[in-house]
Amino acid sequence: MNYFNVGKLVNTQGIKGEVRVISTTDFPDQRFKKGNRVFVDDEQTHSMIQLEIDGVRSQKNFIILHFKGYDSINDVLKFKPAILKVDESSLSDNDLADGEYYYHQIIGLDVVESGDIIGTVKEILAPGANDVWVVKRDHKSDLLLPKIDSVIKSVDLDKGEIQVEVPEGLDDED
Repeated sequence: MNYFNVGKLVNTQGIKGEVRVISTTDFPDQRFKKGNRVFVDDEQTHSMIQLEIDGVRSQKNFIILHFKGYDSINDVLKFKPAILKVDESSLSDNDLADGEYYYHQIIGLDVVESGDIIGTVKEILAPGANDVWVVKRDHKSDLLLPKIDSVIKSVDLDKGEIQVEVPEGLDDED
């Protein structure tokens, strides 16, 4: 089963088993609500521990979570620090608007310009207003493509490719 990062558990909160989480998802209201399941990696057994959220609130820049059955600070200390994950069954295409994709759908796709494959998306950066897709190329440095309509022309998940138009000056190795 595949798991996807949605938050970073950074500390405990009080003595009643609550934890502080920094969200790393575009959908914190959907991922962190009562009844939802999240997972943490148990480093000792190399398995995933399923946690059911039974309390959620916000405090400053943190989401404060409480997990069912973990009622003491001693119960949750073992999770600190941890990456919170969701499984594939928690993802829904209804979360996305037209032209939006989950990162895992984009990473690994071929990038095509004028019929020629120029590389493969190896990671996605989120520095500010637009995501930047990092394209790994053979025998060249990585190409950074901003996720804007004038550059990213189309994404075809079925064909596994992205059609692009690289603006003049963006690729300094041409």
